[in-house]
Amino acid sequence: MGFETADDAGIYRLTDDLAIITTADFITPPVDDGYLYGQIAAANAISDVYAMGGRPVSCLNLVSFPSKKLAPEILHQIISGALSKITESGAVLAGGHSIEDDEPKFGLAVTGIVHPSEFWTNGGALPGDVLVLTKPIGSGVLFNANLKSWVSEAALNACVETLITLNKTAAEALRGFDVHAVTDVTGFGLAGHSFEVAKASNVNLTFDLDAVPIMAESLQMYRKGVNTGVNAFNRKIVGAYLHFDKKLPPWHQEIIFDPQTSGGLLAAVPEAQGPSVLEKLHAKGVTQARIIGFVEPSDSEPHIRIK
Repeated sequence: MGFETADDAGIYRLTDDLAIITTADFITPPVDDGYLYGQIAAANAISDVYAMGGRPVSCLNLVSFPSKKLAPEILHQIISGALSKITESGAVLAGGHSIEDDEPKFGLAVTGIVHPSEFWTNGGALPGDVLVLTKPIGSGVLFNANLKSWVSEAALNACVETLITLNKTAAEALRGFDVHAVTDVTGFGLAGHSFEVAKASNVNLTFDLDAVPIMAESLQMYRKGVNTGVNAFNRKIVGAYLHFDKKLPPWHQEIIFDPQTSGGLLAAVPEAQGPSVLEKLHAKGVTQARIIGFVEPSDSEPHIRIK
């Protein structure tokens, strides 16, 4: 598995029974707390392995740090936060690389393992499947609005708690079901990543926006005029292939383009298994998981419909 379908990670077969998953991701700080920053960045990077159906085994730190501006204790906090999530995932920290930079950037190169016949991709969604999303969306606008001190402490804390939650439990809950396609919803937003699924699977996806879990106060922030520097780009990615059946004001439409960090898994499973998938996710503590749409055949070019 390479980059042809814009999947979440690459996969290389080593033997008939073992393949490695390889991925890398790093981000700028969405929060001021170094420890939380490290946790968010690590959970975000490791998520790509879970989206491919694998198990993370080793990680390398990717560090850009302004050592002349920030104290070394802050870097220690970032690494400590990341290590807490690496350890929670069952992987180990094996080293890394750092450079001097004007702005902090941190992430991981992650190696995972999977059976060569059991990995997931973002292709393979079938007409009749339902779409399950395991985390709410809206973190992008909340972080920007927080710069204006417009977000309540409760809403921001809930957002951060969602972001530092690994997709490990969600991925484990999905195993045992007939998972046809998976991606994690990150920087391209729900619209962008779901369009990648539609293209790779040659299908149409329909979402019920009322069913999509949305973080508290994120819609309120869009209504107040807050946006992100990525929304317009994400809207352009989907372009003419996105159709709103539901009449929504422009500010409300923005939520599906909201860039996520350490977002949830979006999985296509058979409709008959949907309720059982949701029941298992909720039982394992993934309580905000929802069935948010379904897959339809495509007569021409794949598209996304919002109703």
